Parts: sequence; C-alpha cells; structure tokens
Amino acid sequence: MSDDWLYALFVIGALVLVALLVVAIVLAVRVWKTGKYLQAMGVGGRWVFWGAIIYTIFPIDLLPDPIYLDDVGVLGGALIYLSRLAVKARQKQQAQQAVPPSQAQRHPPQRTR
Repeated sequence: MSDDWLYALFVIGALVLVALLVVAIVLAVRVWKTGKYLQAMGVGGRWVFWGAIIYTIFPIDLLPDPIYLDDVGVLGGALIYLSRLAVKARQKQQAQQAVPPSQAQRHPPQRTR
C-alpha cells in the first residue's frame, strides 16, 4: 500500500514540476515579447527586462532548479511591471499625438532680448 502512495506522490510531483516549467516558459516568452517596447520604457524597464531574463537563465537560483516557483515569480513580477510601463508609455505617446498642430502654433515661444 505504501508503494502506491509513494508512486502517486511521485507522479503528482512530476506533473506539478512540468506545469511550473510550462508556466515559466510561457512567462519568459511573454517577457521577451514585451522587450520590443524597451525604448519607450526607459532605463528602469530595461533593467527589469534583462534582470528577469538573466535570473531565469542563470543556474544559481533562490530555490533549486527543478522547482520553478522563484523563476515564475520573477518573470510574473517583471511582466506586470513591464506591462504597466508599456501602458504608461502608450498613453503618453497618444497624449502627445492628440495635441493638434493649430493649438501648438497659437502660442509661439516668446523671444528674449
């Protein structure tokens, strides 16, 4: 009987590890795709992007490598932060484009003597 429980625990543990690996890979791909917006995000976005990618690839982790909880946490946090930066950058770009040129020309810069 104990062999059946041990086998069941082993199978469940293996399935959890595979699921975490799949989640880590999906998050890494999403973080990589948000990398195309790095120019608009500034220096903070670049640091978070490259830090998350390097942490995921680097062999030294907070938790041993078969357990991908730390990688999932780092990638998920980076994805949330980068997504918020991308939304702010997009809103800023849309606000700059929303100013009609006629309003910009109404108030020309004043000359200093």
